[in-house]
Amino acid sequence: MDKRIKWGIIVVIGAGVIALGIHTFTPGKNEELEAAEKQVPTGKSKALNVNAKILKPHLLTDQLFVSGKLMPDEEVDLSFETSGKITSIDFTGGSFVSKGQLLAKVNDSQLQAQLKRLEAQMPLAEDRVFRQNALLQRDAVSKEAYEQVKTELATLNADIENVKANIAMTELRAPFDGIIGLRQVSLGAYASPTTVIAKLTKITPLKVEFAVPERYAREIKKGTNLIFKIEGRLEAFNSQVYATESRINEETHTLTVRALYPNRNGELLPGRYADIELKQKEIQNAIAIPSEAIVPEMGKNKVFLYRSGVAEPVDVEIGIRTEAEVQILKGLSAGDTILTSGTLQLRTGMPVILDQID
Repeated sequence: MDKRIKWGIIVVIGAGVIALGIHTFTPGKNEELEAAEKQVPTGKSKALNVNAKILKPHLLTDQLFVSGKLMPDEEVDLSFETSGKITSIDFTGGSFVSKGQLLAKVNDSQLQAQLKRLEAQMPLAEDRVFRQNALLQRDAVSKEAYEQVKTELATLNADIENVKANIAMTELRAPFDGIIGLRQVSLGAYASPTTVIAKLTKITPLKVEFAVPERYAREIKKGTNLIFKIEGRLEAFNSQVYATESRINEETHTLTVRALYPNRNGELLPGRYADIELKQKEIQNAIAIPSEAIVPEMGKNKVFLYRSGVAEPVDVEIGIRTEAEVQILKGLSAGDTILTSGTLQLRTGMPVILDQID
């Protein structure tokens, strides 16, 4: 027999023996193991670590916090009504000035000369009227002649008043009480109506201007009280709304509001930023919970309660919202323990472990 054929037969026989051995020693089904596998729990919920809060009735204050700025009650850039060379400056920058106080003056020598000339003509003009009136009483002159000298006197008076008005325009006077700023011109400089001499600012009282979201527009009215604080001062300042804008800002969706602060001692200066607090409502014995405990779902609001080690949801009806809390009108009672963290992971009946209870 060919040697290659012999080796082929041997290989086939060997493979058969190995296959028989494997089949013989392979274990059959283990019924106990299968039963044990069936007893291994699958899908068991893992406990979630959360924080909780025990509800207690308390005073709930609806507060609105916004930023604003302090503004002067009045402010104007001072300038002359006429042109001319500045002949005097009668103020010191940063000082208080009173309404009507002379602050500066431009050259009025020509106007003063005109005034003297016109005033010198007054006695003669008045005497003419007196004499013409006496003659008219005796029918010595016509009424037209008398009226002519009266007109000349009236014209002279008008000219005098006109020159006096022009002289007044050479004087720069304070239009109201206030603090005058740094002067922007020098003595001897030429000034025109467009030349700013200084800025005058009325700081008693001060305006407090701020903007509130449009949803508060109906609640902010004339007389609404507020408090504000400024950086570097520990105390709070009381103010009161006196005016609101006539419409909502279409870009910011806010309503501009102004309040007045007396600032009687001039202790605060305009231009500073203010942190403003408005108290809208105060509710006694309110049930309120942290905003993060509310879970919006399908147009409703729910809260998870802690009951016997698991989370249980309950639908709630909410009232006002503050910066940190939400008022609960229905669904919760004093003494309930609500879950305040991990709310988006919670499911009905999920085991929970309380890390912190407030």
